[in-house]
Amino acid sequence: MLGFCVLAPLGDAMAKVLGNDMSVGFLVFVRFLVQAALLLPLVWLLKYPLPSGTRLLRLTALRTALHIAGITLMFSSLQYLELADAIAIAFVMPFIMLLLGKIFLNEFVGPHRLVACSIGFIGTLLVVQPNFVEVGLPALLPLGVAVVFALFMLVTRKIAKDVDPIGLQALSGVMAVPVVGAALLIFPNTTLLATQPIVGNVWWLLLVLGGLGTLAHLLMTWSLRFAPSATLAPMQYLEIPIGTVIGYLLFKDLPNGLAALGICITMAAGLYIILRERAISRRPEAAPAQ
Repeated sequence: MLGFCVLAPLGDAMAKVLGNDMSVGFLVFVRFLVQAALLLPLVWLLKYPLPSGTRLLRLTALRTALHIAGITLMFSSLQYLELADAIAIAFVMPFIMLLLGKIFLNEFVGPHRLVACSIGFIGTLLVVQPNFVEVGLPALLPLGVAVVFALFMLVTRKIAKDVDPIGLQALSGVMAVPVVGAALLIFPNTTLLATQPIVGNVWWLLLVLGGLGTLAHLLMTWSLRFAPSATLAPMQYLEIPIGTVIGYLLFKDLPNGLAALGICITMAAGLYIILRERAISRRPEAAPAQ
């Protein structure tokens, strides 16, 4: 998970750089094309099993669709927002996952965690507010990322122990390439899906983008297979300070005072929820969690 927290914002930073000259749709297409090209030979040479059976194939297809949507929203947001701000806003995801569990899975969520969720949302709004004033509605794109990736993580947790991570990622790449490629062919004149000729050393940057994204999500899937989410979840918050450092080194961007305060509040609320979940999970036949 630590590897994911380092590589994911690096991949996002690469998308931010390339997004100045290429459409988001084309970057997403290359991202999944490289994933398929890197992992399919490994599957073939090392005999890794691909997901099979109706249930796993359906869940893999759903996970792939969510992955495409999440990456598209994230890459789009980076055309308007600083790297650290976009990542911090997207970290409303743990709160959304908690509420999804309450609404759709009928899980009990006590007042302590509901209050922490509310405080976390306030922190996120503090990050959104200065960005919304500056760029308008695109400042809300990371909230879409949060919703999509909350669902993505739920699906990944559901299948991570039943499938090989390399086989899962390889099949996801194979599923995604024709879907995104067809969209590029059908809608070539739209801003989101326009294609441009590749010149100079840009090919290398595109390969790096795809390689970083592939390895990052492979590490994340591996982590969910071998360790409980309660152990891994606090580490995900390292993505915010790591993203802040990368954003400063590459773009000389730093969150302003209000956004920095919001980031701290969001991280504190998220970590409180995670620690509370861990404490409750250790209770023997505890009463409903608060």
